[in-house]
Amino acid sequence: MSSPLPPEPGADVSTGEDDVSLTDTLRALIDDGQTLFEAEMAYARARASYGWGRAKGIVALLLLALAFAFFTLVALVVGLLLALTPLLTPWGALAVVGLGLGGLAALCFATAVRRFRKARAALLGKDTDS
Repeated sequence: MSSPLPPEPGADVSTGEDDVSLTDTLRALIDDGQTLFEAEMAYARARASYGWGRAKGIVALLLLALAFAFFTLVALVVGLLLALTPLLTPWGALAVVGLGLGGLAALCFATAVRRFRKARAALLGKDTDS
């Protein structure tokens, strides 16, 4: 039993049937690839649409939470002013509450600046010792 010899370099070895079936197979493969690509694109669009829809609801809830937090802080400030007025006079209560809020604002600002500098240094590749 010997295996068939390879064709001569100039010999015509193709047959009509093999060419047609190979061509049909390649066309089917290309069609399947296009179908897969279209399906993946549709899936990606559906995921993006779902995510965008959910994100809008999340943003709305976050804005509502921020509004409630703001009004809670306003109520706290007014309550502190009303509670401290009999003890310190209206101007004294205003000074204490104002200085307290200013101190908290300065502390938050300093922390934000420090974090910004650390993040900038990390992104720019600079060495941070602190």
